[in-house]
Amino acid sequence: MRASKITGLLVLAVLAGGGLYLYGAKANWYGRHRSIGVIAGKAIPASVIAARQQAQASTAAALGDNAPDQILFGDLHVHTTFSTDAFLWSLPIYGGEGAHPLADACDFARYCSALDFWSINDHAEASTPARWQETKAGIRQCNARAGDPANPDMVAFMGFEWSQVGRTPQDHYGHKNVIFEGLDDASISARPIAASGPASATIRGSATGMDWRVSLADFAHRQDYYDFRTFADEIRAVPDCDPNLPSDKLPANCYEQAATPGDLVNRLDAQKLDYLLIPHGTSWGFYTPPGTTFDKQLQAKMHPEKQTLIEVMSGHGNSEEYRPWRAVRDISRDGLHATCPQPTPGYLPSCWQAGEIIKTRCLKEGTAASECDARAARTRAQYANLGVAGHIIIAGEEVTDWLDSGQCKDCFLPAFNYRPGTSVQYGLAISNFDAGADKPVRFDWGFVAASDNHRARPGTGYKPVDRHGFTEASGPINEKWRRKLFPVQEKLATPLPITRQNIWDKPGFNLLELERQASFFTTGGLTAVHAHGRSRKAVWEALKRRETYGTSGQRILLWFDLIDDDGKAHPMGSHVTAQQTPRFRVRAAGAFKQKPGCPDFAAQGLPAGRLDKLCRGECYNPSDERLKITRIEVVKITPQAHPGEPVEHLIHDSWKVIPCDDRGQGCVAEFEDPEFAAGGRDSLYYVRAIEEPTPTINGANLRCTFDAHGRCIAVNPCYGDYRTPASDNCLADVENRAWSSPIYVSVPVKTAKEPVLNE
Repeated sequence: MRASKITGLLVLAVLAGGGLYLYGAKANWYGRHRSIGVIAGKAIPASVIAARQQAQASTAAALGDNAPDQILFGDLHVHTTFSTDAFLWSLPIYGGEGAHPLADACDFARYCSALDFWSINDHAEASTPARWQETKAGIRQCNARAGDPANPDMVAFMGFEWSQVGRTPQDHYGHKNVIFEGLDDASISARPIAASGPASATIRGSATGMDWRVSLADFAHRQDYYDFRTFADEIRAVPDCDPNLPSDKLPANCYEQAATPGDLVNRLDAQKLDYLLIPHGTSWGFYTPPGTTFDKQLQAKMHPEKQTLIEVMSGHGNSEEYRPWRAVRDISRDGLHATCPQPTPGYLPSCWQAGEIIKTRCLKEGTAASECDARAARTRAQYANLGVAGHIIIAGEEVTDWLDSGQCKDCFLPAFNYRPGTSVQYGLAISNFDAGADKPVRFDWGFVAASDNHRARPGTGYKPVDRHGFTEASGPINEKWRRKLFPVQEKLATPLPITRQNIWDKPGFNLLELERQASFFTTGGLTAVHAHGRSRKAVWEALKRRETYGTSGQRILLWFDLIDDDGKAHPMGSHVTAQQTPRFRVRAAGAFKQKPGCPDFAAQGLPAGRLDKLCRGECYNPSDERLKITRIEVVKITPQAHPGEPVEHLIHDSWKVIPCDDRGQGCVAEFEDPEFAAGGRDSLYYVRAIEEPTPTINGANLRCTFDAHGRCIAVNPCYGDYRTPASDNCLADVENRAWSSPIYVSVPVKTAKEPVLNE
């Protein structure tokens, strides 16, 4: 009797303890704050830096330049698990490998990718005062290990990402990276400034509140889910700043927001900061409403003059090229109504394919063709009016159902669900005439490229390895978790009754095509600068004067100059005025072919376990042999000279194609534009240096099977989840490339301040 009582008490105690634990799990007693980690590496040997510079100088001399500036390579778009999406995809149920703190980014950039500079750009919407202070401390620690500040092995910049998302084309401005030159508090924004609207609502709302039962379902990894919930709680605990006060009058411990790029600029300028404001992912239709264009961002109140650089390529794809097709047509002024266009030989609208999916199901049920056609028409109209969320009206839809709809079929590594109206070429072709026909306002961007890596791995484009570690590929680890995270729906032959009015009640990742976009993730690009030295100031000044270019990940060497009558070279990014024929010179050399493994200095600089974890056994490890440049493509754009001028007539791509006789050290090409003077209008020119094909992750995107007419009739997606093995890097040969910043050539006007050539 006594023993049974003791047993009963023990059972009750266990039950009580279990109940208490469950209560604690639900209340999230066990979550911990994730820190920036510990930087392990020191500065790499000066001899390594000197060897890089010598190899570059040797190639420049072979191309006729005996006193070149240094070309430095960096990544100005990097996330850690201080970003919500980065933390989410790092969780075990998504196949993640755990936390990716800032310390990892510093060590990866120095030893794995061997970069000359990089910046931290975690989402401002996910930041807190404590995380901002930790991030600053981490960037300072990374720089403190760089050696002589006048000649450091690497420069790390402080920054954040303003991640604006609009519900309609009228209120969408997209994402911008903000980067600061200095490291002291006075040179850095007092707070990261978040984008108001759906982005901050998603991050601060219930969408980030991981269901507490997940920690029990994956009990072995429960701490990761506890920590994620703590991460989300920390964001929600920060009080909103007073929106009526300027930035310099706000306390440090509040959550500051800006609704538009103009508002963001005003808030940064109120703090008297020197910064770069870089739009990125502009054509990425994952979050950009169809029908969005750059036009509204040329209004004076949006401060277009502050957006001096643009990210032409990232791990989410290329945003350079313009196409005349559109995802939807006839958009109303309020952006709430649109129609679905018919397919063209180069483009299949997703709204049209949605109708085809419903029509196929309808006919399979034996319903009359007339009724099925009517359902298809309703489906297309409904999809067209749901923006980025149109796909959710198709119950039980699969990635393969959509074929290659919504995609740019002839673009180089295109961004997912491509939006031509926010492409770089479109932005360069438009003008704003609010100040008068003789005073057009235009974007005069320099070009950069980046990884947009969310695993604290800057500059992953050096080798096509480890798709899950070096790109954004992620997804449920097995069918069980896929069904939990994306519940399987019955395949219906009618669209779900979803309207624009009710989908935004709870904005979140559920509205986006998370699975289909995985086939468009690449290792991303790099920014190159022509700098007068390796110092922080030298890199910053090169960025400010737009003497920059972007690459698709390869360390291609590129020089592009306008040569005046006195023989003076005006480099990429320049603004000049000319009366007669402008003359240009291009020099280009391919990237070094890579050797397997890591160089000796990396193995000596990082502990073996950390090197293997971060670099996955593969570092930037150049041989002495360069890939060949096959051709130079010249793009000419003549921006709008009067309102309403169709942009498709202003973008000349490719205006010239110059074969490159590369015998191992690159090539030199010169060209002129004899039509400039007769045309009598402002023009800009940039070049692409095209490299011989090499294997690239997701180089074929959806991997279509084509019929005899070139139509995609089946796809083999490169899934981010278990359906595509982690060992499959989804490689396809791609002509990697570098994009020079444009040279802007204006016709003379009496008030011209630029040097006038050919007088």
